[in-house]
Amino acid sequence: MRSTAAIDYCVSQSFDLAHIRKNVQFPAVHLFESLILLHVIAGLTGLIAFWVPVASKKGGRNHRKGGLIACYGFIGAGALAVAMALISLYGPEQRIPSITDRELFDGLFGWMMLYLGLLTIGFADYGLATIRHSRDRHALRSSRYQLVIAVVIVSALWCGYYGMRVGHPLMQLVAVVGLVAMTLQQVFVWRRSAAPKDYVGEHFRALIGMGISAYTAFLSVGLIRWIPEQVFNPLIWAGPSMIGVGLIVYFTIRTKPKPTPGGPIRDGV
Repeated sequence: MRSTAAIDYCVSQSFDLAHIRKNVQFPAVHLFESLILLHVIAGLTGLIAFWVPVASKKGGRNHRKGGLIACYGFIGAGALAVAMALISLYGPEQRIPSITDRELFDGLFGWMMLYLGLLTIGFADYGLATIRHSRDRHALRSSRYQLVIAVVIVSALWCGYYGMRVGHPLMQLVAVVGLVAMTLQQVFVWRRSAAPKDYVGEHFRALIGMGISAYTAFLSVGLIRWIPEQVFNPLIWAGPSMIGVGLIVYFTIRTKPKPTPGGPIRDGV
């Protein structure tokens, strides 16, 4: 297991290395703090607005407006999370003194944060796309949307692999959630036929998944800054998923199309 002790030893042996780290660390830390502030603003906007479309009349003005605010807030927060993850992986090492295990730091604040940011963006993008292309499901097969899904899948695979390599089961768990979600999306996009209203269920599941990933990221990555001893509490991790899955089941049952004599409409191969 790597340790910051090795880094400190190198610093004590080399004035030049210490000088470089001092000059590099402060600008990077200030940049990171600025990104955190923007991330919190965007994330809180999304976390609050998320419940407007959940609670309001589906398809109504408040539903559409609240949903757009939540999506754009989460997309912004996800993009900032990706930037912070890259800084965590390749920037100064001593930003959170409570974490002395560099592999744990890389896992939680690097690869998992990167993955959760991309997953949140992927859910939001797909949820908006299902409405935008509700009459043309084949548009979701374009490289524009397939690239986003592919990036999420690759990041999930790496997050899961890294979790197995260092023995962090929570990283493996969140990776499986994303892989299953992306697989279900691809099943809808590429299947030969679909009922006219099937996109509604896809829209709900994607945006609720967006909320799950955003709340999970907040509780896992954000919580450790205030209550580090609770970061691996399974109840905290399971909370967003339990609520989200319950909402998905509820809306799936509510929006399930009634069977028609002609069966589902085939919309092409």
